[in-house]
Amino acid sequence: MTEHNIEQRPAGPLQSYKEAVDWITGLIPFGIRPGLDRVEKLMEMLDHPHRRLKFIHIAGTNGKGSTSAYLTSVLLRAGYDVGTFTSPYITKFTNRFQYNGIDIEEETLLKLANDLKPHVEAIAETELGSPTMFEVSTALAILFYAKVTYPDYVVWETGLGGRLDVTNIVHPVVSVITNIGHDHMDRLGDTIAAVASEKAGIIKAGIPVVSAVTQPEAIEVIKRVAAEKKSTLYLLGEQFHETALSVREDEQTFAFNNLFRSIEPLTITLNGAHQRMNAAVAVMTLEVLRQYNALVVEDDILAEGLRTAAWPGRLEMVSKEPRILIDGAHNPEGAESLADALKTTYKYDRLHLMMGMLENKNHQDVLKHILPIVDTLIVTEPDFRMKKEAPALAELIQEMREKQPDEYSFELVVEQNWQHALQKLQQLTGETDLGVVTGTLYLIADVRSRILYNSDSEKGW
Repeated sequence: MTEHNIEQRPAGPLQSYKEAVDWITGLIPFGIRPGLDRVEKLMEMLDHPHRRLKFIHIAGTNGKGSTSAYLTSVLLRAGYDVGTFTSPYITKFTNRFQYNGIDIEEETLLKLANDLKPHVEAIAETELGSPTMFEVSTALAILFYAKVTYPDYVVWETGLGGRLDVTNIVHPVVSVITNIGHDHMDRLGDTIAAVASEKAGIIKAGIPVVSAVTQPEAIEVIKRVAAEKKSTLYLLGEQFHETALSVREDEQTFAFNNLFRSIEPLTITLNGAHQRMNAAVAVMTLEVLRQYNALVVEDDILAEGLRTAAWPGRLEMVSKEPRILIDGAHNPEGAESLADALKTTYKYDRLHLMMGMLENKNHQDVLKHILPIVDTLIVTEPDFRMKKEAPALAELIQEMREKQPDEYSFELVVEQNWQHALQKLQQLTGETDLGVVTGTLYLIADVRSRILYNSDSEKGW
């Protein structure tokens, strides 16, 4: 997207919620000019509102949203007021800005967009160029929390990476790095160590860090940066642990222990072993806040908060007849977690899977986890400009199948229209079967809206 839209934007104040969202999303997308210069300038013009807030800053390849959901759920139950800033959103732009679990009101978003607009336009006239869509969204979130709602804590999710991510403008009370994987390598570096280095950019001097990274090279980077910044690191498998006690569909129980104490049993209703890990990261983060910030969360409140936490679009059963599960597994680690959950948590006779991907993803490494376990694979396209064409994805799948014909015995169906693909999936999925929709969250958002609300979603970043 180029800057040619600028002259067509509304000159005066924005008149409606839709106009405000169109203005924000019409700004240059993230990634063209990374860096914090524009957002720092914007904060300066607004008198640094972010300095008044307590942030829990969360980075990671996968698991940011689930970890945010656990933290928000527990803190709310403990009586704290909580802001939650996440991306991308599943159903509506307002999902990204929540206060006590409720979306920002459309009128509030319109007012804050109008407060920001003259500043954004002033910066656009300088050599810095126009602030991006993500920068303006981040600034809007800061204004919402610092000037409208005043939460005790803001659960603050990075967009991409960490070091140069716009959210890194804040000085948190604790930093969290969920995990490191193969995603956005075109922007973050082509090795796990390079990606880890970007994510480690959220570590601030003297501020504790909680992480569940597993690869030795990623651990090495996180440990080095934490030491350089004199930040205490709490690493899953070293300073804290989780042990599965029981696992069944929609219920997992585990024991948590750390340097200070043990807590068990803890139960979550989100599925997959990776969700126990995310929950353990959230519990450790709360333990750190207990030690450093005198946070008060009773153990029964902690248990209830974890049990009731929900996160849409991740191993979410959206239909019982037929059984349709949706999961936004859009990178190799996500696909591996999905495949693992399908093997260990769910029971079915036949597995029918529908998939749509974006162009810039690591398709082969995603597919290698999926192809061995499916009976039918329906390849489709998300309704998004950067989509991977279904015939091209099918061609790649055929090439992989030809190399390992014994392992890959599924039926391949190509249906470019995702609505027709979904109908096909629903028809194929018998009473004892399982239907799964996976791939990019742009597809997941549409399918989820169609099945749950029979409507079109307002999806995106």
